[in-house]
Amino acid sequence: MNKPLLATLAALVITGAGMAPAAAATVTQKPAAETKSATPTLKAVNFAGTVSLSNCSGSVIRFPASADSDPALVMTNGHCLETGFPEPGEVIVGQSSSRSFGLLNASATRVGTLRANKVVYSTMTDTDVTIYQLTTTYAQIKSTYGISALTVQDTHPTAGTAITVVSGYWKRTYACSIDGFVYRLKEGDWTWKDSVRYTSACKTIGGTSGSPVVDNATGKVVAVNNTGNEDGERCTENNPCEVDANGNVTVRYGINYAEETYLIPACFTTGNKLDLNASGCTLPRP
Repeated sequence: MNKPLLATLAALVITGAGMAPAAAATVTQKPAAETKSATPTLKAVNFAGTVSLSNCSGSVIRFPASADSDPALVMTNGHCLETGFPEPGEVIVGQSSSRSFGLLNASATRVGTLRANKVVYSTMTDTDVTIYQLTTTYAQIKSTYGISALTVQDTHPTAGTAITVVSGYWKRTYACSIDGFVYRLKEGDWTWKDSVRYTSACKTIGGTSGSPVVDNATGKVVAVNNTGNEDGERCTENNPCEVDANGNVTVRYGINYAEETYLIPACFTTGNKLDLNASGCTLPRP
């Protein structure tokens, strides 16, 4: 998992979207070759709407049906939750929170502080996501800071799409393409479904946990950055492995991953209210 940076800076080695410093290891499978499509046009991508957390990255998000008057939401990883990693099978809904977020403008300057009043949803089962509700609306953020939320795409992303991972923590971007999709991505005790695999150019590091993965052509969020194989180990923490539908395991040393977000909008109804029983909502339930 993208390492929350509580211990990373002390170690002075930060790598791969994982939770621990990497060490040199034998390559189990070489990274996929970069293609021309991995050279993106960055016109639609900047830092506006991204946020920095105490140990991770994130973004202010909205859904296609969200209204300007709705309470705004922030998305990051499940493993960035301030109360610790959710256990396998655990789903947290409606947990009180007063977490703060540094809001960035287009040029990555921090322009203000946003605050949550609750964790709307958090899990590391099937996906790796935490969604916070803020004390401010989208309209208030726009009026005060001139910044709009990033819209979460509600359709499945496409292989070959040029993307940018935008880290509010590091104020840094990583450009590559979607190399493909992973039936099951297993890391330690956690398993994620239909994960995004990046081409090798996206060398995300600790602190990029929770960064929005933005489609360069549309500016919409298609995934949330979360992990990478740091030292070539098989299915261990910081070293996720790919498992296909037949149970075959592939290890891709140095390759990083994200979790798709297109399933999330269906679980939010009028007023940005979470409804896990809504039609089309397939997120894990408590």
